[in-house]
Amino acid sequence: MPAFLVHGVSDTHHLWDGVREHLTRADIIAPDMPGFGRDLPPGFGCTKEEYVDWLIAEVEKVGEPVDIVGHDWGALLVERFVCLRPDLVRTWAAGAGAIDETYVWHPIAQMWQTPRVGENVMQGMTTEAIVPAFVNDGMPEHVAREIAARIDERMKAAILPLYRSATKVGNEWGPALDAVKVPGLVICGEKDQYMSPDFHRRLAQRTGAEVVVLPGGHWWPVQFPQETAQALEAFSGRA
Repeated sequence: MPAFLVHGVSDTHHLWDGVREHLTRADIIAPDMPGFGRDLPPGFGCTKEEYVDWLIAEVEKVGEPVDIVGHDWGALLVERFVCLRPDLVRTWAAGAGAIDETYVWHPIAQMWQTPRVGENVMQGMTTEAIVPAFVNDGMPEHVAREIAARIDERMKAAILPLYRSATKVGNEWGPALDAVKVPGLVICGEKDQYMSPDFHRRLAQRTGAEVVVLPGGHWWPVQFPQETAQALEAFSGRA
């Protein structure tokens, strides 16, 4: 029953390095999303639906249900995945991203979703600009530098079509959440500047999931790796 960890934007599988150090289990799978630390498959358009299809195919390769965990866009993909393929899930956990019909995308996302504006913003996403922003969001500086160094042109080119495919993701994916029956855990930072805990609590209510609120921001896997690991193991142990 492996653990399957899904990162978000603008990350790679290294987002989970600290969490993995504190997990007692060794059966852990943490792939890079296409375009994020790896090349795109031929014809891959980086839309939200294509990323869901990719995730389904990756978990199908495991050959048994998984304990799946997602952060940021990884959280949105996990939530959709649980709706579509509950047969592949033993437990799910997600946070820093909650599908909700009432959510309005944060300002940076709205810029990425706007043609020409998004491209201009990407040009300004240099390491010098990114690191202070990450640190201000609560990310340890050494981790911020490592993550910023991995944001390349390939990743930037994947982010724009992903966000542009998701302008109405809440309305498109939200209704199916009410039918989720698989045991779930919602993790969020009480100071998350991109999505408030209220949306995470609403997700938990709709799906019957448990909630863990950590005293930090959006990047809880790197800000609180030990606490995240403890919450995941306590939850999966009860399921």
